[in-house]
Amino acid sequence: MQIIDFTIAHIEQATLITKQNYAEARRFVPVLPPIDKTPDLTPFAENNFGVAAFDNGNMVGFMCSVSPVERPFQIPDILGAYVPLLTHGSDYHNRAALYASMYESASKKWVAAGAVNHTIVLYAHDIETQMQFFRYRFGTHGIDAIREITGLNAKAPPEFQFAELTPTEFDMVFPLHNLLRDHFLQSPMFISFPHITLDEFRQMNEKENARYFVVKSDSEIVGYMKFSEHGETFISRESDMINLCGAYLLSEFRGKGVYDALLSYAASTLALDGYKRIGVDFESFNPTARGFWLKHFTPYTTSVVRRIS
Repeated sequence: MQIIDFTIAHIEQATLITKQNYAEARRFVPVLPPIDKTPDLTPFAENNFGVAAFDNGNMVGFMCSVSPVERPFQIPDILGAYVPLLTHGSDYHNRAALYASMYESASKKWVAAGAVNHTIVLYAHDIETQMQFFRYRFGTHGIDAIREITGLNAKAPPEFQFAELTPTEFDMVFPLHNLLRDHFLQSPMFISFPHITLDEFRQMNEKENARYFVVKSDSEIVGYMKFSEHGETFISRESDMINLCGAYLLSEFRGKGVYDALLSYAASTLALDGYKRIGVDFESFNPTARGFWLKHFTPYTTSVVRRIS
């Protein structure tokens, strides 16, 4: 096997491999939408942070990272390499060995450029490749999951009320947003998301064209779900898909079916706007999120992370 730099000349074949791998993923997760066009790989050929693999003269795989990013996962004074779902693929009988070889070559470039935090987004069904990265000291970090927007019919006790907020009402969610950031600091996550100001909160919502659904008890908001058409993967940006990108419920109201009912309420409202699927991403080591989202959604990616010390 030969591993060489990924260039413009490799984009056409890499795109075919990407589409083949996505078709395979849809066999495992049929709710994934059909996609004819994948994003342009040109920037990943131009930054010289990728590799292509050849066997007997045939391209059998590729792996490309974005240019080094600062503060991956809010870690100060660190540069990271990040391999999104669309920038790697395999058309090879021994996938684990192929990814091992590609990572060995690509990671030399990343570390030489100072990128010591490495994140790779893999399809959830590809256990073979995940195991290979675990052998290389990676651990799981994030999960992207998906479901059809229909089929939810949970009901909550009558003392709870549900509503979609208008943009002029978004400020009412602001205190819960910072409580969510406090939640990320708790064990076993220990993720340091600093509090943001009200102005930053407003700017974020405007940028993401956010929609908020809330649950109230005694007219007070006790939980929310935030939706946006912005998403982590190229799949989540499909026009008929909307994504959960923020959610929090006060701890004293958990375990009562309230959040299941809020999800049902939001989904039924969004379905009227033509959405067919809901996506969500969350940390795999967040036990609260993992327990809830995997009850209603099917994973389609698992991201793996390693830091070079």
